[in-house]
Amino acid sequence: MTVPARVLVVDDSPTMRGLITAVLNSDPEVNVIGQAGDAMEARAAIKQLNPDVVTLDIEMPNMNGLDFLEKIMRLRPMPVIMVSAMTHRGAEATLAALEIGAFDCVGKPMPGEPRPFGDLADKVKAAARSQRRRSPTAAASAPAAVAPAADFRVGRKIVAIGSSTGGVEALIAVLQKFPRNCPPTVITQHMPPAFTKSFADRLNRLCAPVVEEATDGARLQIGKIYLAPGGERHLQVVNASAPSCRLLEQPPVNGHRPSVDVLFDSVAEVAGRNAVGVILTGMGRDGASGMLKMRSAGARTIGQNEKTCVVYGMPRVAYELGAVEHQLPLGSIGEEILKLTAARKEGYE
Repeated sequence: MTVPARVLVVDDSPTMRGLITAVLNSDPEVNVIGQAGDAMEARAAIKQLNPDVVTLDIEMPNMNGLDFLEKIMRLRPMPVIMVSAMTHRGAEATLAALEIGAFDCVGKPMPGEPRPFGDLADKVKAAARSQRRRSPTAAASAPAAVAPAADFRVGRKIVAIGSSTGGVEALIAVLQKFPRNCPPTVITQHMPPAFTKSFADRLNRLCAPVVEEATDGARLQIGKIYLAPGGERHLQVVNASAPSCRLLEQPPVNGHRPSVDVLFDSVAEVAGRNAVGVILTGMGRDGASGMLKMRSAGARTIGQNEKTCVVYGMPRVAYELGAVEHQLPLGSIGEEILKLTAARKEGYE
């Protein structure tokens, strides 16, 4: 029998604490062992109860969630899932929390939402099972290792990247290796709807190429990275002669919208061998079958290895399916992408 994940719920709102507790306790593999209304109560509860996972509100009295998270990660590292308002301010704070070392994030439900905190229990269970193998702030604190544009001549390949839990740190680590004239790159990262615009803006500040949220019809260009908007539509690449973004209104795939499989399937069809697929840390199996289609179409494929994944889920399934050509540590993936997409000396590939 599986031992239930033991959770401490931290939120200044009694109503929100009650809702989160009810959602989590409805799963037999999760047990809420305590609640706290602020950082001081949470600190005492952590010492007394020793939870497996903490859910933590961003905005609290006395000490905000970010400051408290930093103390947790410095003094008593454990999996923390951030609970954030679905606002620009909430998104910015949540992204900072993920860089500090939070395991994942969920958005606070909007009025009338049919399934509030729908996947929170799954995230808690994954967090309880996880064991971080590296410093939680490694990606955030590492200097940007950007290759000078003069050292890189881009070929004709498209890069497609999929990620989920742990993807904020992982994407920063990979994309900071890209030069300004990087290959056209499309990304699907599982993230609440209100957060992807802020994440694209954050990547744009941290990385040498231009990073933007993908828009329907946008032409893929050298030196640009396109991040799938969260929530309502899937990102595809269409038109082999002039590759462009398409935002597709269809039901979730593998429980996700946008879905990595939808992106990878489209890249396999449009680009074939002129593509590189990359699957990074994340829960579940989204992206595995799409990456297999990419590899079958002649694309080069890379999976993040187990040791450097926050959650070795998506890369594991892809590897077991035979979709992953090379399995690499996170720190090597950026350089490998550039090797695979560089123009040959005698001309473009």
